[in-house]
Amino acid sequence: MTPVTESRDVRLANESWEALLSAQVSVMRGFAAERMWDEVSLAEYDVLYALKKAGCALRQSELMKQVLLSQPALSRLVERLEQRGLVQRATDPNDRRGVLVTLTDDGAAAQQRTGARHARSVEERMRRLTPDQQRQLRDLCALLTATD
Repeated sequence: MTPVTESRDVRLANESWEALLSAQVSVMRGFAAERMWDEVSLAEYDVLYALKKAGCALRQSELMKQVLLSQPALSRLVERLEQRGLVQRATDPNDRRGVLVTLTDDGAAAQQRTGARHARSVEERMRRLTPDQQRQLRDLCALLTATD
């Protein structure tokens, strides 16, 4: 590979990365500005959604991999959700150092109510892309998130 080709590859990779990040920031700002977050915040919804999608209790460390929060921020958020009765925390019986987080019935109901509105909002934003483009985007993102 020549230095010129390598330079173009680096530039294209970084332009692609910046475009992906810019799109994510723009879409998330749009979601955050919507009125659907009256029952739970966007960050709270992310935690409830991750638990619902998992279908089981998650270690807090596993939950952290699913949401864009630091460990201290996630711990505080989970504590607030627990105080509101939306999740339960318990010591992991297999590893007493770990904490398991479980979605309660109230948490599942809150996630479902907010999720229905959020799903419609996602669909509205994604209408900017054709169905074929949506599938291509899904597949490209899957490639970027695949582990080696």
